[in-house]
Amino acid sequence: MSAPFSIPSPDEAWQILEINLFGWQINLHMYALCILLGIILAVVITSRRLTRRGAEPGVVLDIALWAVPLGIIGARLYHVLTHPADYFYEGANIWNPFQPGAIWNIWEGGNAIFGSLIGGAVGVLIGCRLTGLRFWSFADALAPGLLVAQAIGRIGNWFNHELFGAPTDLPWGLEIPSDNAAWPQGLAEGTLFHPTFLYELIWNLAGAAVIILLERRMSLRWGKAFGVYLIWYGLGRSFFESIRVDPSEMFLGIRVNVWAAWAAVVIGIVLILVQRHRHPGLEPSVYVPGREWVRPDPEVDSDDTESDSDSLDDGVEGEPAEGATAATSPGRPVSE
Repeated sequence: MSAPFSIPSPDEAWQILEINLFGWQINLHMYALCILLGIILAVVITSRRLTRRGAEPGVVLDIALWAVPLGIIGARLYHVLTHPADYFYEGANIWNPFQPGAIWNIWEGGNAIFGSLIGGAVGVLIGCRLTGLRFWSFADALAPGLLVAQAIGRIGNWFNHELFGAPTDLPWGLEIPSDNAAWPQGLAEGTLFHPTFLYELIWNLAGAAVIILLERRMSLRWGKAFGVYLIWYGLGRSFFESIRVDPSEMFLGIRVNVWAAWAAVVIGIVLILVQRHRHPGLEPSVYVPGREWVRPDPEVDSDDTESDSDSLDDGVEGEPAEGATAATSPGRPVSE
């Protein structure tokens, strides 16, 4: 069946883009491309926000080199451990990545945002230790970009025809082929489903806007912006997860990811309350004391005439924010 504003699912041919390059066939999964685009947008947004607060331009890449790989590993491990029946059974291919079903085959789908948050947090901790950035300063700068990345990643679920919601009569129901592995038994062909990918996409983009608006009206430093992220994402995810029809591990009759979403809300509330008590004042710098980045002195340029490259730097956001502590160190260690 169809409705006035029903959302068709993309043809399965769009799930994998086959590119022939000098005799080599490269398969690009749309799911992976959506995740990659989301990561790029998160890096760009976080970099601009950090630079505006006085961080060295491009320093976010030093942290992304740790956070992105560990985030992907964490996302996969969390999914595998919370869906053991899909991977650990008699005759299953667990280890061979050249055969379908292996726990390593991330390109087959199966990643969990809560696992990526855990793995990514470990990567951020490592990166911040190496660069001298404050962990919570980076987390606050990341918060809206992370929501944007998650919103873009949900488009990959649409391409994969997965993680859709319960049947619905709403005019914007999602069209799913009846031969889909997650199709609920007993439903008539043409049944429409809640487009949970779209719900979460809109919710996450709205959350990014909320964080930015709140920052203009109050001080969201020392991890408070990230606390808002946890609350916003946890509230939305707990609802979207509860109306999905895909199989999931249950605990006390509730999906494991719903428990994780509630935990995110609680952690976000506690984080804001604790940091408000511990750090009522303004954040002096995004760097820990003694590790501040020193912006190069423009007076070292002996040319009387401004060069073309100098004019390109006029719009770069790199000046320390008003009230920031002056630099006390000649710069970051050479090893960084």
